[in-house]
Amino acid sequence: MLLGVGETVRYTYRLRPGATARGALLAEWGRCRWLWNEAVHQYKTGRRPTFGKLSKLLTEARARSSWLRDGSQVAQQQTLRSYALALQHSFRVKGRGRPRPKRRKDARPSLEYTTRGFSVRDRRLRLPGGVTIPVVWSRELPSDPTSVRVYQDCLGHWYASFVVRRDTTPAPDVEGAIGIDWGVTTTATTTNPAYDLPYLGHRKRCAAELAKLHRRMARRRRVKGAPPSNGYLRAKPQAAKIAKKAARQNTHHARVWAKKIIDNHATIAVEDFQPTFLAKSRMARQAADAAIGAAKRELVERGMRAGRKVVLVPPAHTTMTCSQCGTRAKHRLGLDIRIFRCDTCGHTACRDRNAARTILATAERDRAGADDVRHAITSVRNGALVRSEPEIPRLPAMGKRYLAATFR
Repeated sequence: MLLGVGETVRYTYRLRPGATARGALLAEWGRCRWLWNEAVHQYKTGRRPTFGKLSKLLTEARARSSWLRDGSQVAQQQTLRSYALALQHSFRVKGRGRPRPKRRKDARPSLEYTTRGFSVRDRRLRLPGGVTIPVVWSRELPSDPTSVRVYQDCLGHWYASFVVRRDTTPAPDVEGAIGIDWGVTTTATTTNPAYDLPYLGHRKRCAAELAKLHRRMARRRRVKGAPPSNGYLRAKPQAAKIAKKAARQNTHHARVWAKKIIDNHATIAVEDFQPTFLAKSRMARQAADAAIGAAKRELVERGMRAGRKVVLVPPAHTTMTCSQCGTRAKHRLGLDIRIFRCDTCGHTACRDRNAARTILATAERDRAGADDVRHAITSVRNGALVRSEPEIPRLPAMGKRYLAATFR
């Protein structure tokens, strides 16, 4: 692990814009949204819009239109830069769709500014056009920000996310390893029961109140093309507020649990579980409430920053494999079978606990870890932005030969 090296992080604060500042932000978002949709149109017409070509189109458009000139050129350039990065990422990642147009009723306002487009004076955020917004400083910035993203959430609240550089806090030198298996009844089952993440059920507790607001919205919904009623407009943010509170609770507990895991283990074997398929099953509601994806993301990101060895193990056959002798069962275990019994060695254990131990044994055999991960590098090649994403090592699927070598 590298000590004394800074890291780039985001510090997010609540904004309190007045009516004038709010109108200026929405007007700027309208210009940036138009530029994004124009870039999407350029791609649909058969052209390959790189950032260099889009910058030339922006210069020509600002020369013709006074409406664009009234806005910030920095925010408009950052919008086109974000589109170019999203387009490049869609080409590299298989199965990822191309950037879509942003509609006014669906897309939420989001503006990017670099150091040339904003400043912080008298503890206020100053943007181009004489826009000054008070900031709720819940904590001090560790250094001068290099960029800021101003955005609006589903409740209509405005936030400023500053990109800053801070010194890394060395993680404690510890020994030991842990394997993690994801589930629905217990969100995370580990090899050590003291580090399990139980199912918290934050959304389940507020389900009745949320359903009541959804019924109220359904009764007050107008026909297509008609403006919504005042009752609908009152119920919609109330429902969004309840849902966001549950999501924040899940994120908070995931961060506390991830920090506990990282502070006490040097090697972390994580099941590379993709919970998207659960959305089409009977367990969709409970799986969404468990927030497996949020917990996995917090664990992997914090483990990489701390310099721990984080390995993603494919979930195939982990439940069917004995953690003692490595023998794979000949038949799949139904979800109603919660105890694993090995017919070869007679080992008996909890189904999820056995899977966590199998994941750990598989990761310990492999040498790849978070130390092999490189940070993302952004460069310009032939006028286009090229970004290399860091990749976490993923182990191969556990075949019979691989299992025999692992548990030898």
